Amino acid sequence: MRFRSLTFLAALAMSLTSSCSMIDNYSGENVNKPVRENGVPASAKVLEVWDTGVRLNDNPVVGFRLLVTLQDGTSYEAETKNVVSVVHIPQVQPGAVLPVKVDLKNPQLVSLDIYEEKK
Repeated sequence: MRFRSLTFLAALAMSLTSSCSMIDNYSGENVNKPVRENGVPASAKVLEVWDTGVRLNDNPVVGFRLLVTLQDGTSYEAETKNVVSVVHIPQVQPGAVLPVKVDLKNPQLVSLDIYEEKK
């Protein structure tokens, strides 16, 4: 009986892990989290937004085309997708300038940095 319980718990843990991985892939968090943690600060003007059709906890995953400006003044366009709280949708419309983080090894990896981390 104990062996079955342990087997069930192991299977459940593996299922939850793969589900979280799949969710992170659809939401963009598999890319965004490391960029937010290790990237350099920059700013980005929102050029275009679109609904990806994906929701995470009832919040939309929004696609963005951005004009990213690095701290040295260089600018370039990049696309990303980020989960955006429904209450913040008005703040991320075209024309808005937002804080972002950029992976300097691959500058096309850009993540919005609009939420303060709670420590």
